[in-house]
Amino acid sequence: MLQRILALMVKEFLALLKDKRSRTVVFIPPILQLLVFGYAATFDLNRIPFAVYNEDTGPASRELVAHFAGAPNFREVAVLDHEEQIASQVDGRKVLLVLHIGPQFSRDLLGGRPAPVQVIVDGRNSNTAAILLNYVNTILAAFNTAWQQHTGGAAAQAHLETRAWFNSNLLSRWFIVPGIVGLLTMVVTTLVTALSVAREREQGTFDQLLVTPFRPGEILLGKALPGFIIGLFEATLIILLAVLWFQIPLRGNLLTLYVGLLCFLLSTVGMGLMISSLAVTQQQGLLGAFLFLVPSIILSGFATPIANMPHWVQQITYIDPLRYFLIILRGVFLQGMPFHLLLGQFWPMAVLGVVNLFLAGYLFRHRLY
Repeated sequence: MLQRILALMVKEFLALLKDKRSRTVVFIPPILQLLVFGYAATFDLNRIPFAVYNEDTGPASRELVAHFAGAPNFREVAVLDHEEQIASQVDGRKVLLVLHIGPQFSRDLLGGRPAPVQVIVDGRNSNTAAILLNYVNTILAAFNTAWQQHTGGAAAQAHLETRAWFNSNLLSRWFIVPGIVGLLTMVVTTLVTALSVAREREQGTFDQLLVTPFRPGEILLGKALPGFIIGLFEATLIILLAVLWFQIPLRGNLLTLYVGLLCFLLSTVGMGLMISSLAVTQQQGLLGAFLFLVPSIILSGFATPIANMPHWVQQITYIDPLRYFLIILRGVFLQGMPFHLLLGQFWPMAVLGVVNLFLAGYLFRHRLY
């Protein structure tokens, strides 16, 4: 059985690599897209979930919090009691910003002294962080004006102290490029597997496979493994370029990153095989891959934060494997997140992969007989 599968794998690689157009599709576009996206992609922000850690009980701090809570672009989601709670809120992407008001804030303002306010910003997306800081400065200026009018023109003002987590220099490339690793890996893997069976049918060689000693499961496995290996190679190449060319920090463990990659490839190869089992021609396979890829990219959080989407749309994102892999990529690259904190991202991709492969096998057998 193993020898037959290996022979079929060799046949698949030869069919893919001997054709100049196939080689071009597999290797050239990912590199070009990486360069284009790495330099040109930008993002906007619509809603800002934030938490408040207020150590002051005076009137000035309450008024400042009211200014933030009443701002149309902000949404207060948590009130913190201890400083230790800040890390979990930002690490878990529950908030993009934490407003920290020290215990002397009201006393300093009433005493005519400048009062510092700390704003802790999730700096993974530098574009988002820059927009946040602009909004915060606007609100802080409005608060200072209102406070001066309330106190009869006192000179003391609140001033901002900022700390950006995970991307202290606020470089947008640090946020974008790790996401491109998942995006391009999914595109290449899905296309390679989605066209495999369709190519056999279109070229008239599929019937020849049916009269060989191969069982349906062996044919399916022989079709899946080349796409799996190509996806692994493609992702490794892009990771190397991200680290060596774009100088993206890789703070986490490579083993953790590759466990996530294997789970991700399992789900994308399964989806590609499902498409390929249904397609009769390569044109149908390309169309099916396109119909899967575009919504997957949009719903993954790569271009638009998932928190900004309507609630019912957010529920749909849970069946998108790229959603989980982007969290793993950015967590390992920028945060150095350990394996155990990412378990909640590994197992959904593994489940999706098993379900996809099972459905692909069922459809494959159904189309054989």
